[in-house]
Order: sequence, then C-alpha cells, then structure tokens
Amino acid sequence: MVGSAIVRQLAQRGDVELVLRTRDELDLLDGRAVQAFFAGAGIDQIYLAAAKVGGIVANNTYPADFIYENMMIESNIIHAAHLHNVNKLLFLGSSCIYPKLARQPMAESELLQGTLEPTNEPYAIAKIAGIKLCESYNRQYGRDYRSVMPT
Repeated sequence: MVGSAIVRQLAQRGDVELVLRTRDELDLLDGRAVQAFFAGAGIDQIYLAAAKVGGIVANNTYPADFIYENMMIESNIIHAAHLHNVNKLLFLGSSCIYPKLARQPMAESELLQGTLEPTNEPYAIAKIAGIKLCESYNRQYGRDYRSVMPT
C-alpha cells in the first residue's frame, strides 16, 4: 500500500529510474540473491517497504514466521545497501512499534516505553529491529538510513 504509493509518486516525476522486483523475481529472504541483485543494479537510494504482513489471525498463528521473515528482509536489504555503498535508505516501519497504551497522540519518545500489543508483537519487534539497524549503520558507518512510521 504505502510502497505502491511511493512507486506511483516516483514514477510520475520522470527523472527517476525505478529498479523494481516482484517477490517471484527476487526472494528477499535469500541474502545471496539480494547481494547479487545489488551488485548489478546501480542503486543510489532505497525505499524499504517490503514486509510480511497479515491480520490478527495470521499474526497469532505464525509469530515465528513474522519475526524471522521481516528481520531477514530488513537485514538482507540494509546490509546489502551498505556493502554496495548505497548511502540513502528510507525504512518504512509501522505504528504497531509503539506500546499498546501509548499516550495519544503518540510521540516518538514513546518507542520502547511500554508493552506492545500481544497480537502483533513479533511483527513489531522485527520493525523495531529494522529501525535500530538503520540507526546503527548511521552511527557506525555514517549512512543516511532513515525510518518513518506511516500511520
């Protein structure tokens, strides 16, 4: 949804070359495949919207899949971006990263200040890991990897 909207906006600009792959074309869980893609793509910025998502039933039924797959997607892309000297990356998080009982309206400072909603905690933990991964690459390597939370 948000990723598709970003693609539509960038495509309308006309001065941007989009390098896109479907799930069938590139398995983001496969680190070697992601590395190979980056090696030949000539990418200078990334909008990371890819994620395994689902509703309450899916989150409750497959919590290990949600945390594992989302952490692998984030790790593979963010690390490949670094290794291939992509300095700009925008990571799309989720409002579920904030505590279940966060004050409204939510402030950025609420992050990690309370218990997450149990039904999507594994997904939220993976998204928090992605945020922290971006922050860590910025601090250690001077990258410009940013996180935003569409709400």
